Amino acid sequence: MNGGYALMDALRRHGVEHIFGYPGGAILPIYDELHKAESRGWLKHILVRHEQGGTHAADAYARATGKVGVCFGTSGPGATNLVTGIATAHMDSVPMVVITGQVPRAAIGTDAFQETDIFGITLPIVKHSWVVRDPRDIARIVAEAFLIASTGRPGPVLIDVPKDVGVEEFDYVPVEPGTAVPPGFRLPPAPRAEAIEAALGLIRQARRPLLYVGGGAISSGAHAQVRQLAERFRLPVTTTLMGKGAFDEKHPLAVGMLGMHGTAYANFSVTECDLLIAVGVRFDDRVTGRLDGFAPRAQVIHIDIDAAEVGKTRVPEVPVVGDVRLALDALLQASAGDGAEGRTEAWLQRIDGWKQHYPLVVPPPEGEIAPQEVVVALRDLAPDAYYTTDVGQHQMWAAQFLHNGPRRWISSAGLGTMGFGMPAAMGVQTAFPDAQVICVAGDASILMNIQELGTLAQYNLPVKVVVLNNGWQGMVRQWQESFYEERYSASEMTGGMPNFEALAAAFGVRGVLITERSRMREQLAEALAHPGPAFIDVKVRRNENCYPMVPPGASNAQMVGLPSHPELAIATTRQCGSCGASTESAYHFCPSCGAKL
Repeated sequence: MNGGYALMDALRRHGVEHIFGYPGGAILPIYDELHKAESRGWLKHILVRHEQGGTHAADAYARATGKVGVCFGTSGPGATNLVTGIATAHMDSVPMVVITGQVPRAAIGTDAFQETDIFGITLPIVKHSWVVRDPRDIARIVAEAFLIASTGRPGPVLIDVPKDVGVEEFDYVPVEPGTAVPPGFRLPPAPRAEAIEAALGLIRQARRPLLYVGGGAISSGAHAQVRQLAERFRLPVTTTLMGKGAFDEKHPLAVGMLGMHGTAYANFSVTECDLLIAVGVRFDDRVTGRLDGFAPRAQVIHIDIDAAEVGKTRVPEVPVVGDVRLALDALLQASAGDGAEGRTEAWLQRIDGWKQHYPLVVPPPEGEIAPQEVVVALRDLAPDAYYTTDVGQHQMWAAQFLHNGPRRWISSAGLGTMGFGMPAAMGVQTAFPDAQVICVAGDASILMNIQELGTLAQYNLPVKVVVLNNGWQGMVRQWQESFYEERYSASEMTGGMPNFEALAAAFGVRGVLITERSRMREQLAEALAHPGPAFIDVKVRRNENCYPMVPPGASNAQMVGLPSHPELAIATTRQCGSCGASTESAYHFCPSCGAKL
């Protein structure tokens, strides 16, 4: 057998059913064997229109299924086109195996046609990478790649295959999944019993605890454990953008997303809590705001599988290193028979007051359609759909107003990659052909990978793309309005904007234009019921801003865009010891000089 066959057989043995990719010269031997593998019924290849689209599709495939996503790209520009998607998966800890073609072994280092050192280029954004020098190593390398990508803190890996390796024949010996362990590899340790007991000690005495849940809970499948712990100790639960779906957002204990565009009640809760139980999170700057103002009164329990994250930005009183699900299982087992015993009831009532006075607001139905109205309509019409998003204001509105189940919220969080949403929806729809999959996008971000309409059309993937079209790079415009004295530099998108309805039709996708509130829900329902792919362009208010918002350099309690409720201020009047100024606000830092109050 040759190297291409070995690769296809190894992927089949690792349960790969779909590959997203785009061919080219250096990877043609692999595509030739892929053609044969498809004819045998081993797997299916999805031809994307740009390699970046392939990485995002494989990424979302992994997020939705919990399996390892796989994508192909050729050498040179094909490989470099993969970089943004690899970085996206790396930042969000998504398991992915990326396979690139490379020039023949003898040509490596000669600046041959379409040669790039993709191994070196991607070193900072992969868990591990290989250049295959001998086809006899392929089966072992694939086994190691899947093991590394999917264990511990998940992430992308890369296998670079020179063209002549794909055609060289040899005596092929298969390697079964899990039987090849790379030197130095070790699984994360089990959570230490003493750490579990110390964490329980803090939970049992806390009066204002908060469960702060991130993407690690999704990766480990710890949804049930998060709910059990919350209900046992009556813990309010806030989630990060990556953690959406880890806890039922309609549950009475849910306080929604926290951070820069989180709910007011989540941000007030994290500011006033006395115990922060951080589960599968990394204390991202978009969550914490001004770090020294994040949970300033709280002791911290930090549970994470990656020891490098524990104490990286906030040193916890109790570090718990290990798989999130195993750690929560241990907490639940050790606390059998325990309960809140009323300790948190006053705290929950306080949070309920914030929920009543600082709700997420949909503007009144006047004038042009508000973007929040569209998201709420989608939530009502398609409550159980898989939702993918692009990046920007629409992403934050979707995060605020959609209520998602486990693995049904798929968004680029850490890297903030515009153009992620539609190819991501392709990946989810490929994994679940009978599921309802909706991409929420903006008119600027959708153009980043608009060519993937061709993929939707070719495979008749019934993805529904809903564009909140305000004619701007919306989040950029909001920042320019708020922090750059309304100098709107290069952020308006009306010049050169395509007719999206006609553009979709040109690809063979149904296009829908919505301009009137009176018909919005009806048109949305009709489009969502369409059996094939649909592109829905909704004209929304041009200058709507996304609130609440924590300005850069502020603490989470210092949100803008909130109504004033002095009786609910989370702190009484205090005098600054540095400058003497008095403040009657929710701040823990002096608004005059910035000193801690």
